[in-house]
Amino acid sequence: MSKIITDKEKINEILTRGVANIYPSREALEKILLSGKKLRIYNGIDPTGKLHIGHAVVLKKLRQFQDLGHEVIVLIGDFTARIGDPTDKLATRKKLTKEEVKRNSSDYKKLIGKIVDLKKRPKVRFLHNEKWTNKLKPVDMLELASYFTVARLLERDMFQNRLREGKEIYVHEFLYPIFQAYDSITMDVDMEIGGNDQTFNMLAGRTLLKKLKNKEKFVLTTKLLTDPGGKKIGKTEGNMINLDETAGNMYGKIMSIPDSLIIDYFTLCTWVSNEEIKKIKHALDTHAVNPRDVKMRLAKEIVALYHGKNKAKQAERAFVKVFQKHELPEIIPEVKLETWPNTLAQALVATKLAASMNDARKTIAQGGVKIDGLVEKNPNAPLPQKPGMILSRGKRLFCRIKE
Repeated sequence: MSKIITDKEKINEILTRGVANIYPSREALEKILLSGKKLRIYNGIDPTGKLHIGHAVVLKKLRQFQDLGHEVIVLIGDFTARIGDPTDKLATRKKLTKEEVKRNSSDYKKLIGKIVDLKKRPKVRFLHNEKWTNKLKPVDMLELASYFTVARLLERDMFQNRLREGKEIYVHEFLYPIFQAYDSITMDVDMEIGGNDQTFNMLAGRTLLKKLKNKEKFVLTTKLLTDPGGKKIGKTEGNMINLDETAGNMYGKIMSIPDSLIIDYFTLCTWVSNEEIKKIKHALDTHAVNPRDVKMRLAKEIVALYHGKNKAKQAERAFVKVFQKHELPEIIPEVKLETWPNTLAQALVATKLAASMNDARKTIAQGGVKIDGLVEKNPNAPLPQKPGMILSRGKRLFCRIKE
């Protein structure tokens, strides 16, 4: 049996760094952690798409509790993913098939293993809520639903927004927090960790556990990674950095974040100490350093977490070569075209440098596309019959057209 660490400084950092709220209170949770009691703690992830850096914020918090010796569970919400969490959604989510959910989660364990320690004892448990939720009978569902009121479920901001806008709310969306609450009952957990946007769902589990087992469940919510406008980094906004990105892409995307987010990313996405982050913030605030140089360190720290230090160094060298010295990258993907495109816009779509013709035209018109290093702003410009030419979009995307 692993020993529970009760170091006050470590516990204080866990309960403050990147933390938004703790229920019922920080003091209550701190008292339990200092007592040496072993807690069963979980984080649930619905496999609605790729794991991204926003998921990692919560997983890092889970790792901290694991390092104290507590039991941790990663719950793959293969049942709840098929309903679709309505959190922050002004429209009903598209329901996923079982096959889509399975495909989305195929690499989750491998990627999560880059954050939590899969070899450390007690071992991290990976559970699936489809295993128990599919066994519920109608009478069970009626019993669970009886512990929640319509008024309570309607308190959710996004439901209020939909009602104001005359949009539909479907019954299965009401059921989502009830099913998530049932997870807490089945696993008999002491604590749940999740992003601040998941507060309502996690508190539903706290309510149900109290009513059915007269058991206290702690809920810890983490701060969210947001863009400068306050929008959450994630799949819906399309601004996420996926955990399966190549080292080069991950490095480049981190370098593209606004300077105003540097400290948030250091705090939520790295293991750099609080003291060091304070020094970095002071240096930025007093203009003692170039934000670009600080961001390069940030990018290197994050890439090293998922790809190792050597790959992080290689990504940094490649970035410097392309972006600061204006040289071509060492490796440029080659694309063989079945038919030669008539226009540059068509070429951009054919080589997958653009997602659509509208995307291609807009990017070209803004001067973001080059043919062999020369900017071309006419989307309808004919593509020269020149195999081996290099097309580039922005500073990070290149392809060489094969014969």
